[in-house]
Amino acid sequence: MKYSFDYETYAGRETMTAEDRELAHLATEACGGAHAPYSNFRVGAAARLKSGRILTGSNQESEVFPATMCAERTLLFHWQTHHSGDPIEAMAIASIPGTRECYPCGQCRQVLLDTERRQGSPIRIIMCADTTASAVASARDLLPFQFSL
Repeated sequence: MKYSFDYETYAGRETMTAEDRELAHLATEACGGAHAPYSNFRVGAAARLKSGRILTGSNQESEVFPATMCAERTLLFHWQTHHSGDPIEAMAIASIPGTRECYPCGQCRQVLLDTERRQGSPIRIIMCADTTASAVASARDLLPFQFSL
């Protein structure tokens, strides 16, 4: 068997749509809210909801490492608690330093997939660097072997 998926690449943020560029900018801004004194790797996420509302989140580190929370899950858990009736259409992820595109970890990929299942629609994921980005149409593309009960 062979697994393949389609994705988009952007050589510069100026080549992105205005909506995606806005999310990328807001994800980068959200890095400022990160608490990352141990890794010094600040991550921000921004999600556009169906209503047009945009939510942001950032990573939060703890001295007790397992208690650390990634930006994506910070945003997704807030969304689930306060905005679950307004589906997420797209999410951008960025980091400081931003020399390479910021891809979600395995836990975040699973929670993104869980969120897609709950809301019944895909979430476009835009993974940003300072000058480039890649995007997939759904979290399913990032997690080919999915956990499901």
